[in-house]
Amino acid sequence: MDLLAHQITESVAFLSGLTRPQALARKAPGEWNALEIVGHVVDTERVFGYRALRIARADPVMWTTVEFEGYAAAANHQERPLGDIIAELTTARAALVAFLRGLDAAAWQRRTPADWTIRSVRAISYTLAGHELHHLADIRRQHGAAPP
Repeated sequence: MDLLAHQITESVAFLSGLTRPQALARKAPGEWNALEIVGHVVDTERVFGYRALRIARADPVMWTTVEFEGYAAAANHQERPLGDIIAELTTARAALVAFLRGLDAAAWQRRTPADWTIRSVRAISYTLAGHELHHLADIRRQHGAAPP
């Protein structure tokens, strides 16, 4: 929980320092730029937050798969200001943290059936923290920035 909350401040501070040309730069043709990476992180927060809700509320129906490449292609992030996407990231993560903090012990203990790939709210929490670390590290490498 602490890492998820702390990442909001840390990521915003780093991303806010990027210029528009830096945010649009691609490491290689076909690679996502910083705008698209951050947009992808936001989409993932929303999708996995919904999955955490389903688990916490003991919803027994398997969710559908999501093709994040298709989401990224449809989002047109490169046309948006980086500040707007950062604000979305901040809001999505803050909503997730508030939701997680409100869960009782029973919600944290629930598990999905064994054939589901992510089986608990805890697993989703760890996945999202690691997902953001992974993608922010990519952006830092693209721009020669040292990790915090």
